[in-house]
Order: sequence, then structure tokens, then C-alpha cells
Amino acid sequence: MKAISSLQSSVKQSVSAQTRGLSDSGAKRNVLLLEDHPIVRQGLEQMINHEPDLHVCGTAEDAEKALAEIESLRPDLLLLDISLQGANGLEVLKLVRERHPELRVLILSMHDERLYAMRALGAGAAGYVMKQEATENVLTAIRRVLDGDVYLSAQMERKSMQQFVGRRAIPKGTPLEDLSKRELEVFELIGRGQRTKQIAEALHVSVKTVESHRQHIKEKLGLSNGQELVQHAIQWHQT
Repeated sequence: MKAISSLQSSVKQSVSAQTRGLSDSGAKRNVLLLEDHPIVRQGLEQMINHEPDLHVCGTAEDAEKALAEIESLRPDLLLLDISLQGANGLEVLKLVRERHPELRVLILSMHDERLYAMRALGAGAAGYVMKQEATENVLTAIRRVLDGDVYLSAQMERKSMQQFVGRRAIPKGTPLEDLSKRELEVFELIGRGQRTKQIAEALHVSVKTVESHRQHIKEKLGLSNGQELVQHAIQWHQT
């Protein structure tokens, strides 16, 4: 709900059109929204359309509709929520990149950037911004990605630079950073209330593989049983 409140207040605080210039061509640049929460989607649409150089050309609540809209609308940017009903945002991102490699993609998420930002960039996104960010930061991220740059928060830029130049390892902020990409996907689905069989079907793996991932997750997070794992996953998903 914090993310929703932030977006609603962001619409009211959006910078006046008179203080912004249009793109060099004088045309607005088109943004497609893939967000499954209607209130957040509407808030984003209002915020972006308030800008003189940006326009929401279409919205989608699921991956299938988004792919169809990309084909028909040919947007300049896809603003993609990483947590979607029935789909993992990173998997959707990979699919979009395969079909439309020229399309710029910016991830907008409520999840901690320390967990997902570098994973998203590795999967083909051009930027990662959290929903709790101020209006100006979200709009800056959109424009920077549209201009061909990569966007990360200042904190993540410092972290990635330190890792790149091989300085001393940055202390991990959470044990979840130790999870592999697949383990994090399993953990998120557990938090969504999915059972082992449902997770196996969603990820196209065997039940035994999911059970193995669950065991590894418990070990890495220091959890003693399956009930603690479920409680931990649900609490994380709801924050």
C-alpha cells in the first residue's frame, strides 16, 4: 500500500509541463505499461501523461496482452513490473528481449533493488527503479533509458562500480542475496501461496527439483522447517 500511496502523491507532485522540453523531434515518446495492479497502473499513467514529452500509448495487466500491444503499438519504452500475477517479470523480460531486442525496458518494482536490480540488467533491462521512489526519480529513469542510458539508483551505481573494479566485497544487506535466481523465483512463488506442485508447473521443472530448491533456501536463510519457510516467504512478499 506504501507504493500505491507514493504513486498517488507523485501524480500531485509531478513537475509542471512548462518546465519540460519536448524531445529533439518535437514528438512525445511512447511508453507501454505492464502492471497488474489497476490503481498503480492508473497512477503511473496519469503521472507520465502529465509530462509534455511522454505519452502512455497503452497498458496491459498480463504478459500476453503486453506482447500483443508491443506488436501493434511499437512503443519506445516498456515499463515492466517485476511481480505479475501468474508470471515472473524476469521471464517476461527475457521473452520481450527475444522478440523485440530494440525495445528499451525499465523495471519498476516494489522489491528491494539489492535483490533484483543486477538480475534485471543481466536479463536485458536498461534500468531498475523502485515504486517508492519520488516522482522525479521515476521520470528521470524513464527519460534516461529512453535516451539510451542505463538507470540505477545512486546506491546501486556505487555498489556495481565497486564490484566491477574489484574492491573489497560490500557487506550483504540480507541473506536473500545468497539465493540463486531460480531459488529466488521459488521463494517468491512460495510467498504467493503456491504449493510445490504448482511451482513445478509454473517453472516447468519437476517436483523433486522444487523440493531441492526449497531445501537449499531453508539452509541459506537458516530456517528449520517448511512452515518457517512459508511464513518467511509470505512476510517478505507482503512487505
